[in-house]
Amino acid sequence: MTKIIISTPSAPAAIGTYSQAVRVQNTVYLSGQIPLDPITMTLVEGGIEAEIRQVFNNLKEVSRAAGGELSDIVKLNVFLTDLSHFQRLNDIMGEYFSPPYPARAAIGVQSLPRGAGVEMDGILVLEG
Repeated sequence: MTKIIISTPSAPAAIGTYSQAVRVQNTVYLSGQIPLDPITMTLVEGGIEAEIRQVFNNLKEVSRAAGGELSDIVKLNVFLTDLSHFQRLNDIMGEYFSPPYPARAAIGVQSLPRGAGVEMDGILVLEG
């Protein structure tokens, strides 16, 4: 099995002992992304909507670096520190995805790295 490590400066650098993504054959495992600006490596300002959009943008950039797009995501995991933002998550996700939507879990958690309100990871499947 050959693993290809995916890395792009267009998304935040890993803040721990992990890779932005790992590709094995035509499957890409996207590491969790929090709403960090890739240039300043600080959390974006503007509340949960800005955070959700930044996470989707970060996932998009890592997906592109792997040779895919957000539409290639088959499984998405979302972690929210406040589940009252669930509907806003759905609304914003509809701006980034169109049917058929990926399988998804949305999980409430007590806290996330750097005080983020949202984190997402996913699995991407590429053609060929």
